[in-house]
Amino acid sequence: MNLRNRVQLIGNVGSEPLIKEFNSGKKMARFSVATDDVKKVNGEFVKNTQWHNVTAWNKYADIAQESISVGTEVVIQGRVINNEYRDKQGNLRKVSEIIAESLMYRNISQRINERSSDEQQRA
Repeated sequence: MNLRNRVQLIGNVGSEPLIKEFNSGKKMARFSVATDDVKKVNGEFVKNTQWHNVTAWNKYADIAQESISVGTEVVIQGRVINNEYRDKQGNLRKVSEIIAESLMYRNISQRINERSSDEQQRA
């Protein structure tokens, strides 16, 4: 395992997974994930949101398709790749992408529903 190009993201899914199935039988899911960090600016705490493009293949694409949607909290481990392309105007664009090699999720609405049913059972 290459330990030099490793990333772990904990954040919330920001777009519905776009699923693509290939003739070879492989499946790919692409979606965005938002992560937040807080920094102090002029004595006040300011939240800074970063957006990450994620690509998941095969079994992780299946998980994305079946189990995650906008707002789902995810933990993704993987590697970063950087790509370049030219847009329609000929400008060079650079994009970074996370290739998911592990994907775990927790649906926030499920967690809230579980908490509500637990509280009702205690009453």
